[in-house]
Amino acid sequence: MMKTFFSCWIFLMGLLSVASSLFSQSYPWLSEYDSTQTIMTRFAPPEGFQRLHSAPGSFAEWLQHLPLKEGLPLVYMYNGIEKPNQNAHAAVLDIDVGKADLQQCADAVIRLRAEYLFTRREYAKMHFNYTSGDRVSFSSWVQGYRPIVKNNQVLWMQSGVKGASYKNFREFLVQIFLYAGSASLSQELEPVNSTAEMHIGDVFIKGGFPGHAVIVVDMAENPGSGEKIFMLAQSYMPAQDMHILKNLNEPGLSPWYSIDFGDSLFTPEWTFAKNQLMRFPDH
Repeated sequence: MMKTFFSCWIFLMGLLSVASSLFSQSYPWLSEYDSTQTIMTRFAPPEGFQRLHSAPGSFAEWLQHLPLKEGLPLVYMYNGIEKPNQNAHAAVLDIDVGKADLQQCADAVIRLRAEYLFTRREYAKMHFNYTSGDRVSFSSWVQGYRPIVKNNQVLWMQSGVKGASYKNFREFLVQIFLYAGSASLSQELEPVNSTAEMHIGDVFIKGGFPGHAVIVVDMAENPGSGEKIFMLAQSYMPAQDMHILKNLNEPGLSPWYSIDFGDSLFTPEWTFAKNQLMRFPDH
């Protein structure tokens, strides 16, 4: 019996090692990917619920395997100062925030979507709009073109480094963060007709000055009742560590939220209307 247990343990460790190797290539900002510290491995669905299966290689699967920092660390802002509200998060994503006040709420959503597309080399799909409405695409960036903002106009000049290196990609994101936000992102996304049609990767967003955005990073379903629940991640203002949101209204369900939340979705730092659920056009 001991031999059987040991064989099963070796097999399980082998599977974890393979998973770690596969997903380490999907989160290039990390030097090492720990498959035991992810959304999927840290947060089991509540009793009676089963996590939704996502297609291999999909944005949904990528989000479900996002790496988390071990335990429950504090959320820090871009300048290294502790966020005043430390009661909003159930976990902290293991992803950098940068050294400037740029990667705020909508920027965090953009960052996650862009990182996924980068690992898939789907550069043609990686484009975001400035608040002015001007589209900035990574495909042009790779060819050395750079947007120059002058007199409220965006001009393109072939003045930058060519190539699709990760360094070049991150410089592209900085330019997006500088001139985009919830107002522009809300104009790019498509409305989801009903919360019943929610997918992992969908975004609750209120475009404005200020506005806010949070992203659905996981879902589960009760096969008996058909009830669905979901999990949210956000950054906020000022730019800060991305984190998994608590459900303060239903502590027993937290960090999951019921899809049947009524007309208003209450998150720790923002309230969304149910008609503010949106989706990336090609998702």
